[in-house]
Amino acid sequence: MPIYEFYCSNCHTIYNFLSPKVDTSKCPSCPRCGKPELERQVSLFSISKGLQVEDEDGLPDIDEGKMEQAMQLMAKEGESLDEEDPRQAAQLMRKLYDKTGLSMGPGMEEAMSRLESGEDPDQIEEELGDILEDEDIFISSKRKWPKKLLPPSKDETLYDL
Repeated sequence: MPIYEFYCSNCHTIYNFLSPKVDTSKCPSCPRCGKPELERQVSLFSISKGLQVEDEDGLPDIDEGKMEQAMQLMAKEGESLDEEDPRQAAQLMRKLYDKTGLSMGPGMEEAMSRLESGEDPDQIEEELGDILEDEDIFISSKRKWPKKLLPPSKDETLYDL
């Protein structure tokens, strides 16, 4: 029995539907909002026997290719960084966040803004140190993007077609 995937643009979710036979013409309604005729999605074929996927470190999903490129950029630009210029350090940090698709928490955003304005890094650390220690510096950029620009969520429930 085939499983078909359908996308609901109202819910921005992909749903799985089990069909008793191969049926490429039927389009179900959304199980959540009731929108008629969902969009059929191309499904990937996979075998997951023995596959174990765990997020052991608790970090958000980060594109490893983007992270590697960002680290190479930082290493290259870090060589010419004037350690006495807080503005350069802040610009480099912003590039890292931009290249990896992560966003800064409010404490880190304030620290970067203050560095960019030329404030003394030691003074910023003294005033914001506790906030920065407690803040998760790896905040997924999903919080900033409109829902429709993000990948759709996936409802793992298997519905009847």
